[in-house]
Amino acid sequence: MHVNFLLFPDLTQLDLTGPYEVLARAPGFTIDLVSPSMEPVRSDRGLTLLPTATFATAAPCELLVVPGGPGTDQALLDRRWLDFTACQAAGAGFVLGICTGSLLLGAAGLLRGRRAACHWQAREFLASFAATPDESRMCIDGNILTSGGVTSGIDLALKAVALVCDEDAARQIQLQIEYDPQPPFPGGTPRTSPDRIVQRCLDAGRERHAARARAVAQASAALDA
Repeated sequence: MHVNFLLFPDLTQLDLTGPYEVLARAPGFTIDLVSPSMEPVRSDRGLTLLPTATFATAAPCELLVVPGGPGTDQALLDRRWLDFTACQAAGAGFVLGICTGSLLLGAAGLLRGRRAACHWQAREFLASFAATPDESRMCIDGNILTSGGVTSGIDLALKAVALVCDEDAARQIQLQIEYDPQPPFPGGTPRTSPDRIVQRCLDAGRERHAARARAVAQASAALDA
């Protein structure tokens, strides 16, 4: 069972490393981190990751994992990333979109008529790619699995292991990594967070939201052209 992760600049590293930790523990799974070249790739918070395959050398995969992050906005407009994503997805058994990675799936034409999840601050943009936004932490529509923000990628990867292997394999990994979230504060979603905290997030992300809106509009127009 081969897994390809997209590795693009300014991705959110936990969108990749969370699911990676889960899938790397699944029996018989092999994994590549795929980028246009073998040059190191810097995440949005400064962690540097090394590709293990390029667009030219990447093998076909049974699972394609698309993380999100600020770099999604650039990837949406890069024909290389869109073509590679669409090509790999065509042969994959399952396609996973983590956080705003679902927007890249949308820009690659993979979400038309599908339900999909996304980070709560970007979920509205899914409609631009003819997808139906889903507020769930995880959303499964056919072979397309998408999730909300950042940490939900761990949940999604565990679900993928259950689908590909079996539930016991996923439960074993969940126990191995002691994944039993008990956050110190209530409020990991807009619905469960105090209004003042939601507003702080919105204020902090205002510039990013505007930039993403421009990128999505451009990517959507290109998809419809």
